[in-house]
Amino acid sequence: MNEKLDFKPFGFSALALALVGWGGLFFIVTNTLPYVWPRWGFFVLLLMALTGTALPVVFYFHKRFPEEPQADSNVIVRQALWVGIYGVTLVWLQLGRLVTLYVILGLAGGLIAAEYFIRVREKASRRPPMISDDNSS
Repeated sequence: MNEKLDFKPFGFSALALALVGWGGLFFIVTNTLPYVWPRWGFFVLLLMALTGTALPVVFYFHKRFPEEPQADSNVIVRQALWVGIYGVTLVWLQLGRLVTLYVILGLAGGLIAAEYFIRVREKASRRPPMISDDNSS
């Protein structure tokens, strides 16, 4: 991938996810009771809000600390989604009062390790472009 990564494809998605997520969370927290469907809606909207908020931050980190080969757009979206999954999982565990420092660090370490191994696999399966040396003249 020789083209430079641009924020334009991520901008609208990040804004839409963040606005719908945080706006929906505000509505659910202020106007509903904690029954089953509003609770599931809370988790879905929290995932959207955290992912939309993390998307520009993850993009900035990839621009600030580039690596070879350059990260694709699916890597940036996946890493922002990990942030949302991490936050929602911690909130879900807090319902049962199960969140401790060790759970916070263990869950973060597990998600970081999963992303690390996915990136290692992606880099290992990458094939450099074939350049023909043939001079047919």
